[in-house]
Amino acid sequence: MKNLLIIGFVWPEPNATAAGSRMLQLIQLFIKNNYQISFASTASNKNKSINFEELNINTFLIELNNASFNSLLKEINPSVVMFDRFLTEEQFGWRVSEVCPNAIKILDTEDLHFLRKARQNAFKTNTEVNLKMLQNEIATREIASIYRCDLTLIISKYEIELLQNKFNIAKSLLVYTPFLLNAITSESIKDFPLFNNRKDFISVGNFLHEPNWNAVLKLKKDIWPKIRKQLPNTNLNIYGGYLTEKAKQLHNKNEGFLVKGWVENIKLEFINSKVLLAPIQFGAGLKGKLIDSMVYGTPNVTTTIGSEGMKQNLNWNGYIENNDTNFTNNAVKLYNNEQEWICFQQNGIELINKNFNKKEHGKKLINTIQYIKNNLQQHRSANFIGKILQHHTLKSTKYMSKWIEEKNKTILK
Repeated sequence: MKNLLIIGFVWPEPNATAAGSRMLQLIQLFIKNNYQISFASTASNKNKSINFEELNINTFLIELNNASFNSLLKEINPSVVMFDRFLTEEQFGWRVSEVCPNAIKILDTEDLHFLRKARQNAFKTNTEVNLKMLQNEIATREIASIYRCDLTLIISKYEIELLQNKFNIAKSLLVYTPFLLNAITSESIKDFPLFNNRKDFISVGNFLHEPNWNAVLKLKKDIWPKIRKQLPNTNLNIYGGYLTEKAKQLHNKNEGFLVKGWVENIKLEFINSKVLLAPIQFGAGLKGKLIDSMVYGTPNVTTTIGSEGMKQNLNWNGYIENNDTNFTNNAVKLYNNEQEWICFQQNGIELINKNFNKKEHGKKLINTIQYIKNNLQQHRSANFIGKILQHHTLKSTKYMSKWIEEKNKTILK
């Protein structure tokens, strides 16, 4: 039996976040390939998480700076450990290396946090992202984590090229693993409403995620008033998990700006909407809302960053516009033009089927893990920088953690 331990930064919420959907896809892939999965996290809230029991997955609530995790490792004895974002690798990676030295360590970045940070800083200062901005403190930590692991999953073509070309990360340490999606067939979309049976615009995103919140503000201030002026009888319905009080205050029925928050069945909202609006100004990775717009046959208008890493050499399922005026005019045009709308819908189907093939990318990931397992010592010997970082991590992080652990024991006494 192949044992996989996933250490989650949070409990995955597929109906609330793109990261949750991504984690569920990976879990399903490993189950299909006969892995016995255990899932552990320090997070407490799992109300909207996946049904682990239904998937026959054991779950564990773990603590930072506590040797009880070492005992759990010995009990599970994983052959593979996957860290959900570099933060969990920083916290628990050294313990895995110490207790289970032959376990393959995999890092799932979700997206490159240092890239998102650099773009956010560039946005705030109204400048272009440069190498100095990319080489921020988060980059130092995230790239060190990549080196300490045997394999890192990268969700975006843009990001894998960035790591290889700007930071000289070896190809052997990275594997391109985008969203793993089923093919869209005529049968799977036959019941979706057609152009004339859809109405209104939709916007989607977790309100606690800064790029999403910024996009909502952008819509409210710069884009929606202009669209509404041209289409006075339309509404913009805004959905997303973790609705904040400041987001609620933007709700205005008279303006057609409707902040609705989390909804259990986002598919229903998508297939009844005509156009998705996603004026994303900064961020990284792949945008789940844009994937959903293709899967549910709802063309979109977004930005260059919004579409990044997705279309490659294919046509987009809508418009990619960074200029507010062009964004607005093309949103109105798309809303009114049935022929164009149908064409873009077909583009989305082709894009999903060719670029996000579950079978193709899933097989590549599983085969890569198997290759590393069969050649583990050779693979690690080729990653000497990782060996150096692992050595120093065990000397620093380990003893800092042990000091905190002893301090906590003293406080409890």
